[in-house]
Amino acid sequence: MLDSLFFIQLLDINWTGLTNILDIPGLNGFSDHMIQDIISTYMVLPNRITVPLIGEVELAKLRFPMPKGVLRIHFLEAQNLEVKDTYLGGLIKGKSDPYGMLLVSNQLFRSKTIKECLHPKWNEVYEALVYEHSGQHLEIELFDEDPDKDDFLGSLMIDLSELHKEQKVDEWFDLEEVTTGKLHLRLEWLSLYPSAEKLDQVLRSIRANENLSSALLVVYLDSASNLPSGKKVSIDPNPFVKLTVGQKMYTSKVRFKTSEPLWEEAFHFLINNPRTQELEIEVRDSKHKCSLGSVRVAVASLLKEADMTLNQQFPLQNSGPSSTLKLKMALRVGVSVLCLEKEVTSSQPSSVRVRHSSQNNSCVTPQPQTVTSTSNSTVIQPSQNPSCTLAPDTPHGKRGSDGSPVRLAEAGRSISSLEISSLHKHQSHRDSTPSLASDISLPSGTLELQQRLQKLQNGSGLRQYPLGEVQLTIRHSSQRNKLIVVVHACRNLIALTKDGSDPYIRLYLLPDKSRSGCRKTSTLKKTLNPIYDQSFEFSVSIVELHRRTLDVAVKNGGGLLSKHKVLLGKALVDLASEDISKGWTQWYHLTEDGSKKIIQM
Repeated sequence: MLDSLFFIQLLDINWTGLTNILDIPGLNGFSDHMIQDIISTYMVLPNRITVPLIGEVELAKLRFPMPKGVLRIHFLEAQNLEVKDTYLGGLIKGKSDPYGMLLVSNQLFRSKTIKECLHPKWNEVYEALVYEHSGQHLEIELFDEDPDKDDFLGSLMIDLSELHKEQKVDEWFDLEEVTTGKLHLRLEWLSLYPSAEKLDQVLRSIRANENLSSALLVVYLDSASNLPSGKKVSIDPNPFVKLTVGQKMYTSKVRFKTSEPLWEEAFHFLINNPRTQELEIEVRDSKHKCSLGSVRVAVASLLKEADMTLNQQFPLQNSGPSSTLKLKMALRVGVSVLCLEKEVTSSQPSSVRVRHSSQNNSCVTPQPQTVTSTSNSTVIQPSQNPSCTLAPDTPHGKRGSDGSPVRLAEAGRSISSLEISSLHKHQSHRDSTPSLASDISLPSGTLELQQRLQKLQNGSGLRQYPLGEVQLTIRHSSQRNKLIVVVHACRNLIALTKDGSDPYIRLYLLPDKSRSGCRKTSTLKKTLNPIYDQSFEFSVSIVELHRRTLDVAVKNGGGLLSKHKVLLGKALVDLASEDISKGWTQWYHLTEDGSKKIIQM
């Protein structure tokens, strides 16, 4: 028996004690990234540490498990992003140059940048391996690309366990931690099958795009035997292995001064067509820069094997007379629910569905799209639609009674920029799929809170603080250069259901709204008076602290599909106080948007 230890995703590093010397500007980024890379190599999924406990088990099964599935992410478009590029000291507002960063476990993707646009259309596709969907998230952050420092445009986090239950999602998501912005995603879960029964059906569904995968190839590189010496010198080589499928190449670790190397490494390849692609393997000597042998394996040969798995010693070509390479290979067909529901016979991608939150739910059928490919991602190019569209908050010239444009939040609906074209035809009305969009971001979260406050005012009476209060202890440690925030409790929060709410608290030290700058408490279920008593720290000097603001948001947890995943209230705490070194404990009242900054008295 063996026990295993791993991290689900990358870590945030906070330095304490004497190690604070590594938290100085310039050095902290370098040291953090170096340590994160080392930890990721050994302990972030799919990597893990295994410790033998009792008996004997095949170590490779625990150290390099088969992924649970593949997440296909269609990173489509955004609307109403914030303006970050301004001129003449902010007197003239420009636009933004948005791009996206997507993270699943330790797999990071970056989209292309759309220049000078607040309504960008990326139409890119990424595929990520998922080893444990429970507890993992798809994290997305949008940025405005600038020559010096890129500006934050919003973020989004999606629970993969909920996505695994849904299998497919096509939604407009409200961006969090910004005042405006929506992101359109289409997500597919690909289940992995150890048989070729559905392979032809999958191949037909993706034949229009050679960069989409139909299968996953897992190669377990075990060892080599009787390798020749490099360049006819009777000195043992320093062997390593290069593995290539199509444009994807991996390199193993180097084993020094041995002709019997043991690697025990696993590599994963997303395969477009197993019937036509090959795995190319070359063993090389890092010291003498020469080849020690090679082998080519047709991926199609695995289709005939039991469970599409092959464990074999392969003779090396152009090597020693008895040189061999031991490999274990497994092929799995990736099948999405879309493929199972309806076999796609057309070479064109299916229509982009847009969820409308108004009562009349309808779908918009875009113009036919052509598909092109890049080396890093799949790009779907809509015909007659540029990468940047016109402002979508005035579809078909719709305006309010005063002649001003009707904003999307006020109209209560999400509209794709594809709908602007007068060439588009509407299909018959259908029920939209359940929304996975989070309602906790502004301005939609603020709008809902305002509606709830209005209901309270129309009811039996309004409390002094209708959204409740949050109790915090705030103190700065000059010796450690740390702001210490203790979240004690909340009281008199609003109830979202008859059982109460599921509140948690999110902290930011503004203006930093990065993922690493976020602090969150645990979520407490079915309570309006939660007690947390959890402590958090921010690295900041006392001089800089006077220019910072503590952003406190009380949010309702709930499931990803819950309609009650909303903002419960906010507070902005001004930290420019001479007593910050002594600290204080205080109740802060919550407002719908935190616009009234609270000054410590």
